Amino acid sequence: MILLNYFKRPLFLVIFSAIFALSTPTYSEKRKLNTEEQQNLQEFFNDLEVFTIAYSNIKRLYVEDVDNKKLFTNAIKGMVSGLDPHSVYLEPKEQKNLLESASGKFGGLGIVISKKDDAIQVISPIDDTPAYRAGIQAGDMIIKIGNKPVRGMTLEDGVNLMRGKPGTDVKITVVRKNKKPFVVKITREIITIVSVKGYLLDDGIGYVRVSSFQKPTTDLLQETIERLIAENEGHLESLILDLRNNPGGVLDAAVDISDLFLDDAGTIVYTKSRIQNGNARFGATSGDILLGSPMVVLINEGSASASEIVAGALQDHKRAIIMGNTSFGKGSVQTILELKDGYGLKVTTARYYTPNDRSIQAKGIEPDIKLKNISLENEKQDEIASAKESDLEGHLEVENPSKLSSKEILDAQEKSKMKEDKEALERLEKDYFVHEARNLLKALVVLKK
Repeated sequence: MILLNYFKRPLFLVIFSAIFALSTPTYSEKRKLNTEEQQNLQEFFNDLEVFTIAYSNIKRLYVEDVDNKKLFTNAIKGMVSGLDPHSVYLEPKEQKNLLESASGKFGGLGIVISKKDDAIQVISPIDDTPAYRAGIQAGDMIIKIGNKPVRGMTLEDGVNLMRGKPGTDVKITVVRKNKKPFVVKITREIITIVSVKGYLLDDGIGYVRVSSFQKPTTDLLQETIERLIAENEGHLESLILDLRNNPGGVLDAAVDISDLFLDDAGTIVYTKSRIQNGNARFGATSGDILLGSPMVVLINEGSASASEIVAGALQDHKRAIIMGNTSFGKGSVQTILELKDGYGLKVTTARYYTPNDRSIQAKGIEPDIKLKNISLENEKQDEIASAKESDLEGHLEVENPSKLSSKEILDAQEKSKMKEDKEALERLEKDYFVHEARNLLKALVVLKK
């Protein structure tokens, strides 16, 4: 009765008529429908009736008047977010934020997150960001942002609460395995991602950390390896490629980086979709930048998406030994569609598969050698490692640039880089995963000789 009464409203009649006209088959089409198709059509109209009843009752009974645009926006958001954690209906501001994040520079805490049940799950902290320095870890569950519980929030609501003006603080309540909930205060910053760092370890072993996959990452990685070769005064005996807590990024970068280390024309990754043009296969070209030198790839539960593509490709081609923990398992492809008036739709359209036909989705990449999260540092060292630059003895003081000559500025920058490199190498010496990778590579080099 409510439904019939509400149909008298002109606006709703127009909307329903439009949907009905688009969805209802003609008489000749009806004759062609089989029993299953007729049943599906009837179910569609039954579901549409439930929607219209809910819509009409909200318009008639809700404590405040709600405009139609808000109701339909919320309805679409619910429809899309109910599909999976990665599909999102984006309002203009959210679409703008997504584009800022993809550019590699944005304001916030520096974490990659996903919605899981009634909490926000940290996929990984981004290197050298406020969240990373505050000790946020992959797998942490955020249950409260400020004074607002995450329960009932959309992922975008959570993102908007954590983002804000650089220099301002936000408190998040975190649940971590085998620990009571605790509060972390983090100061927001402009997040600029430096995606590649490399150091030369002993015995000709190169170490390269890739923290995300962006458009320039492949070139940066190639330049870094070439620099390490020059520092080594000869080709690298072996390489550690560290993809821990790397949340992924651009597919092309993952394909190109895999291709750097593969010397055959085999598959790197392929996608499967419901629609034909959603299927794609990405292959390698000849030429291995390391000329076959042994490799170890480090992964953990924070390695996702593009990281898993690289690890899976190198594992299936038997090009590298994968060490660490099982990766996150984000093996789905999202397509971003531009809609009217600045709105957008990010929807899952395909799944990734490794060269040996393994699905990454919800399974992740299993390492060849599993490692426990063991620390080689004592508690005092842990405190030093997590301290700010200003807390370290002998840190460089900030001076007024106008009082310094260009040579003094360059000298100060060089000293700062040398100090950072020294501290980074000291941290790597205490990194259990790197320690085990180095031991394995040393053995492989001996066997190769």
